[in-house]
Amino acid sequence: MKTFLTDVCDFLFPRACCICGNSLLHDEKYCCTSCLMALPRTNLHLIENNEIEKNFWGKINIKRATSFLYYSKGGDVRQLLYELKYHGNKYIGEFLGRVMASELIDSGFFDGIDCIVPVPLHKKKLHKRGYNQSEWLCKGISQVTSIPIRKDIIRRVSQTETQTHKGMYERWSNVNQAFQGEDVSSLNNLHILIVDDVLTTGATIVSCCDSFKDIKSIQISVLTLAIATE
Repeated sequence: MKTFLTDVCDFLFPRACCICGNSLLHDEKYCCTSCLMALPRTNLHLIENNEIEKNFWGKINIKRATSFLYYSKGGDVRQLLYELKYHGNKYIGEFLGRVMASELIDSGFFDGIDCIVPVPLHKKKLHKRGYNQSEWLCKGISQVTSIPIRKDIIRRVSQTETQTHKGMYERWSNVNQAFQGEDVSSLNNLHILIVDDVLTTGATIVSCCDSFKDIKSIQISVLTLAIATE
């Protein structure tokens, strides 16, 4: 019955790949298999002391860090991020989180991680958008890894301007002291994974992690869906 209804819905309201626009097969979601496989993976999780980890050296005590995809203007990853952040398609975040985690899990990237922490949005932006895209990425990651999500330990206390088109110093200044810890004492001796959508200079991640600077026993890893290449 369910298959019949699905067939009817697909006929009346054909689902299309959000990248190429071609019709999706029954077992495909949001983007077709060809487009999904063609996305530019970084594979940086396979490299010790990779460029992302080095980006955080001297700023935060990082255990490991990676980004899943390369982001460039006009590329397919940009289209996915646009769907996630500006077209109200929060479920694509959950889907991409599952894809990301499924491809990283065998490398041991998630080994020893106790909880996943999405970079929070300010309450005004959250109200405007209706959801936190990083939280939906975390949902997908958690489904694959069974690692719990913690949303109660940090909040965004200042509504910063968009980081787009800002230089490196402006980005750091924009998010300085933008976050505040809520229940950070519960993180003693834990290994946490900070998750965000796009990594540029790393300013947002560092500002977020500053909330944990007084916890000497904490371990921090970082995962973003994409890293900007230009």
